[in-house]
Amino acid sequence: MGKDRTLKQYAGIAARGILMGAADAVPGVSGGTIAFMTGIYEELLFSLKQCGPRAVKILFSQGLKASWHFINGGFLLALFGGVILSLLSISRLVIFLLDNYPNLLWAFFFGLILAGVWSVLRHVEKWSLSVVAFFVVGVISAYGITTISPTTIESSPLIVFLSGMIAICAMILPGISGSFILLLLGMYGPMMLAVKELQFLTLSYFASGCLIGLLSFSHVLSWMFKHYKTITLALLGGFMLGSLNKVWPWKITIETVIDRHGKVIPLIQENVLPHSFETINQQPAYLVYSLLLMTAGITMVVLLERLGKKAALQK
Repeated sequence: MGKDRTLKQYAGIAARGILMGAADAVPGVSGGTIAFMTGIYEELLFSLKQCGPRAVKILFSQGLKASWHFINGGFLLALFGGVILSLLSISRLVIFLLDNYPNLLWAFFFGLILAGVWSVLRHVEKWSLSVVAFFVVGVISAYGITTISPTTIESSPLIVFLSGMIAICAMILPGISGSFILLLLGMYGPMMLAVKELQFLTLSYFASGCLIGLLSFSHVLSWMFKHYKTITLALLGGFMLGSLNKVWPWKITIETVIDRHGKVIPLIQENVLPHSFETINQQPAYLVYSLLLMTAGITMVVLLERLGKKAALQK
C-alpha cells in the first residue's frame, strides 16, 4: 500500500518521527501515543505488517521498486529516520531536562497524555458494557505496571536483544512506554549510555530485538484494529489513563539504587501533592510553571489532532 507523497508530506512524516523519538526517550511516554494523535498509527501498523515473507517474495519476483511500494517504504523510511534523528539529538535535551528539571518535564507530558486520552476515546463510536470493561482493564493494567519496582540485571547480548523485543512492543502501543519497560528491566541506563556513546555493537543487538518484536507485534495490533477497533481504542485509552500515575510531576523517592556507572537511580517513588513535594524534598514545586506546561501539552495535542485531520484529508 505504498503512497505517492510530496517532499513536504514526507517532511511532515519525519517530523512526527522526531516527536515519537523524543517521547520514547522518556520513561512514561509512548511514541505510539504520538503516532495515534497525529493520524498515522493505523498506517504505521499496516506498513510494518507488510514487512514479511510476501515482501521478500515480491522483491525477487517483481524487483526492488515493487517491494518498496508494497511495504510503503517511503513512509517507513521518513518516519523511522525522524525517530533515529530524535534519539541521537533531541533525546539528549530530554534526558538533560529529566535529570535537572524532572517535575517540569513530567508536567508537560502529563498534560500531553491527559489530552491524549480524550484524543483516543473520542474515536470510540459507541460505548457498551464490554467496551467499558476493556477500558477499565486498560486502566488497571497500565496503573499496575507503573507501580512495579525496577529491577537490576547484568546486560548481555541476549538480555539486550530480548529487552529490545519487549520494549519495542510497548513503544508502538499508545499509553505504554518502551522506555519505562526498559527501566523496569534495569536496561534503561545502559541503553541510554549506548546511544550517547554510540556503542554500535550493543545498539545492533538491541535493534535486532526491536526489529523482530516490531514485525511480529504489529500483526497483532493490526488484526485488533481491523476486527475489534472500538474495543481496541477503549483498551488503549485505558492504558494511557492508567499510565498517568507514572508521569505525575511531583514525586518523592523512597528507595534508590546505584548503577554500575555510579549514577543514583530512583527505584521506588511515591506521588505527592506540590506542597508536600516542597516540604519533603526542600525543592521548589514550580507549580505555576508546571500548570503552564500541562496546558502547553494539552495545546500540543489539539495541534497534533488538527495535523492528523489535515493529513487524513490529503490521503
